[in-house]
Amino acid sequence: MQVREAMSSEVLVVGPEHTLRQAAQMMSARRIGSAVVVDPDSEGIGIMTERDVLNAIGAGLDCDVERTGAHLTWEVVYAGPEWTVEEAAAAMARGGFRHLVVLDGREVAGVISVRDIMRVWAANRMVGAG
Repeated sequence: MQVREAMSSEVLVVGPEHTLRQAAQMMSARRIGSAVVVDPDSEGIGIMTERDVLNAIGAGLDCDVERTGAHLTWEVVYAGPEWTVEEAAAAMARGGFRHLVVLDGREVAGVISVRDIMRVWAANRMVGAG
């Protein structure tokens, strides 16, 4: 199965000036663990994860003052929509992270998470067992 079939195509996009609380509230409302951060003043795409929010709060920072741009990962590992789910899982395992931004050309096509991969693998095992 390809990443395009397993990824979430509805992506939460926030800006670098959103507060950590705003990002956390939007992620919580959508029941997702990451947001893509797009900075209109740069060409880069970053990712803010629940782990980034927890690390900032755990360090005693004020989530109403701190901005996403200071607490995200800019060195993002991107997946292609034509990758296999196994390739995405291997990239996550190598990098020690749970989300990959999926790029189709230069455009964000979606995000694939460990949860997406587990859902696909569990469904395939159910079909194989039947």
